[in-house]
Amino acid sequence: MGEVDATSMGRPSEVLDTPLAHAEKSKLRVVIGRADGLAMILCALVGFDTFGKMTSEGAQAITWLLFMGIIFFVPYAMLCTELGTAFPVEGGPYVWVKLAFGRFTAAMASLLYWISNPIWLGGTLTITAVTAFNSFFTPLGGLGKYVFSLLFIWIGVGATIFSFNIGKIVLLVGMWVRVALIAVFTVTAVIYAIHNGVHGVSVGDFSPSMTIFVATTPILFFAFVGFELPSEAGEEMRDARRDVPVNILRGAGGTMLMYGVPILAILLILPTKQLTSLGGFLNAVKLIFTVYGGHATAAGSTLTGLGKLLGDLAALGFILTLLSSGVSWIMGANRGWAVATLDGAAPRSFGVISEKFGTPLIVDFVAGAVATITMFTAYWLSSGNAAKYFSVVLGLAISTSAMAYLAIFPALTRLRYSHPHVARPYRIPGGAPVVWLVSAMTTLWAVVATIGLLWPGVGSSPADASLPTGWAGQRGTFELTQTLPLVVMLVLGVIWFAMGAPTRRETASS
Repeated sequence: MGEVDATSMGRPSEVLDTPLAHAEKSKLRVVIGRADGLAMILCALVGFDTFGKMTSEGAQAITWLLFMGIIFFVPYAMLCTELGTAFPVEGGPYVWVKLAFGRFTAAMASLLYWISNPIWLGGTLTITAVTAFNSFFTPLGGLGKYVFSLLFIWIGVGATIFSFNIGKIVLLVGMWVRVALIAVFTVTAVIYAIHNGVHGVSVGDFSPSMTIFVATTPILFFAFVGFELPSEAGEEMRDARRDVPVNILRGAGGTMLMYGVPILAILLILPTKQLTSLGGFLNAVKLIFTVYGGHATAAGSTLTGLGKLLGDLAALGFILTLLSSGVSWIMGANRGWAVATLDGAAPRSFGVISEKFGTPLIVDFVAGAVATITMFTAYWLSSGNAAKYFSVVLGLAISTSAMAYLAIFPALTRLRYSHPHVARPYRIPGGAPVVWLVSAMTTLWAVVATIGLLWPGVGSSPADASLPTGWAGQRGTFELTQTLPLVVMLVLGVIWFAMGAPTRRETASS
């Protein structure tokens, strides 16, 4: 069942082998098979909301995609495979960090990891879904965008509330819709290129530059993380030690393919002025689907007949992929935060598992509330400017998750020394030097992503030229939108940790 003998890892409390944890975790259901885990990974990694941001940087997006694939993606996959098979427990990343660096560090990392996801759901995913609806269907008015946003958020949250047997349907459908959408998009792009030619990029356009590196790396980091997500539900997996390595290998190949092909197609087809952070992929869909019916003008593309029908179906699929991305991350992160609270990271009420559904209901609802607050706040801060909304919330979501990885990635090396007796079905080859290298490389990219989002343009000149869309000349205001929420989160984390003291005392005496 993918369980770990608690005694093989030190004190029982190290893996939450306490009366409180037993009482709650006994309600979990072992229902995650290999296909479910793969769907969870692909829905987490292949996020359509980042396509536009990547392509907005031009042909160098491909250069840095390949670079990050080798320098970050491969070692990250190795790290998650070793830890996910050696410690296949519920709330995996929290337990890894706790065993490596202690309960407080694990609590703060788990909080940032968890809260970044409802922020992402209520922010980037929601505004991208609204943009897709506006572009292909009827423009949503002032009230309409709020109603649509609330439905989008709470349908996603609802999918996490019911048992994994229900929630995984959204993931499986989301995975296959991704495959179908990218396949249709690619075939249509080829047809379009045959009839209309390509925009064309020269070899020199792929030449790397520091400015684009600074702008692109945080986005690619965010696009490439998610391998550890199934390990958040380690004790709900049927065979974690067998399934984790297989799914990470398949997920890595699928992710590179599903990012590389459409990004290259968009760069070849779209004029430079249409390569926007928010609408790049949607603009490309509208343009190439004119081969089925419609026409393109300097102002944009209009679909008619079969082109309109297929375009609308593609837009619906696009929105569904966004929803399944949010469901995948919320589903995993909520479990991790619930486990952390069972260990005293916050008030124990967060850790209550539903007897009926086998899910952390309270955390699920709190995540929905955070996503809703994010949505309303972002609309208010951006004054309805979709591009500003997108950039400010994407930056905050990436920086908070990247800070969590600053604790997760070094745990690999620490656990090799502190828990050498734990069986490792998969061990990173090459011994200690390679383990140190893997931890160092992944941690370095987490540092780069964090700094790059908190201070856009660092290392380039002029730095303010790298401010996100809609924030030109507003460095101070943008920095406040990033740093103030982080300070609030960290302060809240300390308060919640203090409120978890009674649970920690019970754990210590068990």
